[in-house]
Amino acid sequence: MADAVIDAVPACGLLLVAATATTAVAVRDPVRQALVLSVLGVVLAVLFTVLQAPDVGLSQLAVGSALTPLLLLLAVHKVRRRARRKGRQE
Repeated sequence: MADAVIDAVPACGLLLVAATATTAVAVRDPVRQALVLSVLGVVLAVLFTVLQAPDVGLSQLAVGSALTPLLLLLAVHKVRRRARRKGRQE
């Protein structure tokens, strides 16, 4: 019985990762994509920790759920600001 529970936890984690990654692909708005990618990073960090790789989980938590979405949000903000500025000049 204990083996089934131990095998079920990573399986649930993998299903969560698959669902979150599919949602990230399906969302069309770049800001929402960045937020979903942040959630995906947290889910992956938890999965890595469950799979006994806490160092990889901490790296994923820092990069996948914080830095990458932040860079994406900054890039989207800059592109939209340039588009607004260019629209005013014309």
